[in-house]
Order: sequence, then structure tokens, then C-alpha cells
Amino acid sequence: MNSRILIAVLLVLVVAAAVFVPRILNTAGDEDMVSEEKDMEIVEEENMEDMKNEETMAVKVDESKLKDLYLAGGCFWGLEEYMQRIHGVYDVTSGYANGNTENPTYEEVCYKNTGHAETVHVRYDPEETDMRTLLLYYFKVIDPTSVNRQGNDRGTQYRTGIYYTDEEQVPIIQEVIAEEQEKYSKEIVVEVEMLDGYYLAEEYHQDYLKKNPNGYCHIDLGLADEIIIDPARYPKPDDAYLMDNLTDLQYAVTQDAKTERAFDNKYHDFKGKGIYVDIVTGEPLFSSIDKYDSGCGWPSFTKPIIPEVVTYHVDESFNMVRTEVRSRSGDSHLGHVFDDGPKDRGGKRYCINSAAIRFVAYEDMDDEGYGYLKVLFE
Repeated sequence: MNSRILIAVLLVLVVAAAVFVPRILNTAGDEDMVSEEKDMEIVEEENMEDMKNEETMAVKVDESKLKDLYLAGGCFWGLEEYMQRIHGVYDVTSGYANGNTENPTYEEVCYKNTGHAETVHVRYDPEETDMRTLLLYYFKVIDPTSVNRQGNDRGTQYRTGIYYTDEEQVPIIQEVIAEEQEKYSKEIVVEVEMLDGYYLAEEYHQDYLKKNPNGYCHIDLGLADEIIIDPARYPKPDDAYLMDNLTDLQYAVTQDAKTERAFDNKYHDFKGKGIYVDIVTGEPLFSSIDKYDSGCGWPSFTKPIIPEVVTYHVDESFNMVRTEVRSRSGDSHLGHVFDDGPKDRGGKRYCINSAAIRFVAYEDMDDEGYGYLKVLFE
């Protein structure tokens, strides 16, 4: 009897285990699933909060302060996407401008001789960029000597044009065109006229290359990522101003090509994140990304932010032949460049006087008007 009872008890225990253990495991699994769901809800809430913050930031833009620029440069699909990528541009749309009819359709513009040009309307923040800079970017992607043709597109609707809305814009346009003309032997034929009607193109044309990433584009969109530092933004003050506002050392270095003491200067071992600008004009010259410790006792850089911001001159002083480096806009003496820099970074050493430059910290770049150069650090 005892053995039978024992067997019966064991059988009961086995059945109980078969019934209750899966339930216990399932309950634990349910708890894990609930925990995961809660985690997912938290992540979703955080993402929603981030989206709300982004929307709030967008709302902060005062659209009443935005300025307008209308540009024709061939097929508007590419020009629209290109201009949207430029720092300071708030919005770009595609449309038809300066034709002979009202509210034309795409088919009418192409086949009914309406006289319209495919045009983009650029709205930009004047605190972040300006019309000159946008025109300089524009000229990078058009052939300004071509009549009614850009890329593979031919027809009057593909002509180039700058359409202004205020007579005050005309001198700026003319100034840029005059500068660009020096680059060409042929005459620039970009149409410059007062805007005479702008009609929004059909919805499928808007943000076309965002909707169709592999769509047709005659423009190298990568050119929008190239940095333009416009010297016109950084004019050189007169000598009286410099004498009143520069220290004796700064004046002696920048204006008289003197050299400060090695190791006894402000930036030779400085490691802050930001850019270095001409002490005279404020023109951006070097980035902390390209600064390194050469051991020479002066701040050393492997290259300028862009090649155009410095000029080179033969220096035969002190019975030596060296290459002097000066700033483009201010013509300030900065230092010299040598060929003993890091080989893996181009082999150059720009040996610069601290007295010739001013450091602008990354966190201050927006406030000081250098926000467009933050892309250097991305």
C-alpha cells in the first residue's frame, strides 16, 4: 500500500508541474512583454517630445523678417534642391516667372510659348545669410554665358535670370555679375529684371528630388556643401581705426610684418574648439580642427578653412627665402608657411602669429555671425 500511495503522489506532482509551470513561465513572459511595451511607450513619448521641440524651434522663425530672391537657372528641380541646402535658406519653391500669361501650366510653359522661365523662389533669413552669398552659390551651378540652355535642357523656359522685387537689390546683382564676368571671356547673358509675376508650379514639381532621389538633375548638388567666405563681408578699416583699436603688437605684426616671440603668445598651445579670424577684418582664416602642436612656439595649422582666404608672397628678409602668408581681405601679415607639416595631412605648416588672429569659440559662432561655418565641425 505504501509504495502505491507514493507512486500516486508522484503522479499527482508530475501532473501539477505540467499544468502550473507553463502558466508561471507565461506569466513571467507576459511581465517581460509588458515591461518592453512600457519601454517602447517611453521611447515613443521621448520621440514625440523631440518632434514637438523641433516644431517649436521652427515656429520661432519670424517669417515676416525673411527676404526673397527669385532665380532662374534651367530645370527648377535641381536648382530648388540645391538652394534648399544652403545655410540660411528657410524655404524654396518651384514656379514660373516673367511670362506673358497668368497661372500657366507646365505643358503651356513647355509647348505654348508663354515666355515664362522655370524659376525658384528662395526665402532666406538675412541674419544667417545674404543676397550676395546666395548669388555666389547660384553662379557656381549655372553657365551664365549660355542663352536658353542649361545642361541638356533647351528652350526659353530654361534661360537664366535674376528677378528682383526691390530696386535696392539691383546694385548687389550688378556687382556680383561684374565680378563673375572676370571669369569668362564670353559675355554673361543672365536676365536681370523686376519680377513680373511668379506662379507656383504644380505640386508634383515641388521638392521633386526629395520625392524622387534618383530623378533628373543637371546640377552638382554637392556644390551646396562647399563653403563660401565672401570677402565683401569683411572690409578692411582705415589706418586710423586700426591704430585706435589694435594693440601695439597686433598693429606691428599685421601692418609692419613683425614677428611676436615664440612660446610667449596667446594661442601657441591653445586647444579650444572654434575658428580663428583675421584680427583686422574678422575674415575667417583657420579652424581648430586643423590646428596642431608643431613645437615651434607659434600656433600651427595644416591648412586654411578654404584656400581663397590667404595669399602668398615671397619673403627675402633676414637673408632667407620664405613664403609669407597674408589675409585676403585685410592684407594682414599672418606668418609663413613651410613644407615640414604632418605628411598625412598635406605636409604644410602654417606658422601664424597669435597677434594676427582672434579665436571665436564654437558656442559663440552664431552670435558673432559665423554660424554658417559650423558645418566644419559636423
